[in-house]
Amino acid sequence: MDKLFFMLGSLMMFLGVGAGAFGAHGLSSYLEKYNFVGTFETAVRYHIYHALALFIAGWAAQKWPGSLPTWAGYLFAIGILFFSGSLYLLIATRARWLGAITPLGGAAFLAGWALLFLTAWRAQ
Repeated sequence: MDKLFFMLGSLMMFLGVGAGAFGAHGLSSYLEKYNFVGTFETAVRYHIYHALALFIAGWAAQKWPGSLPTWAGYLFAIGILFFSGSLYLLIATRARWLGAITPLGGAAFLAGWALLFLTAWRAQ
C-alpha cells in the first residue's frame, strides 16, 4: 500500500500543481468572468492537501499495517475525485448542480482522517 499511495500522492501532486498553474495563467480571465476564483482556489488547495495525505497514508500503512490506513488512503483519493473533481467540473461546465457532489468528497476526507486517527490510537 505504501508504494500505491506514494504513486497516487505523486500523481495527485503533479495534477494539483498543474491545475493551480493552469488556473493562474490560462484560466484567470475565465475564472474572474464567472466569479469562480475562490471556487478554483478551494479545489486546488484541498487537492494538494489531500495529495499530501496520500503520502501520510502510505507511511502509516507501512508503519502500522492493516485495513485502517489502507482505507484512509483510498478515502483521500476518492475525496480528491469527488471534492476537487466536482469543483473542477462545475467550473468547466458552469453546471452548479455539481456542487451537490462536493460534500461527498469532504465526507471522504473526514473519514480518511478519522481512520488515520484510529490507526495511531490502536497502534501498539
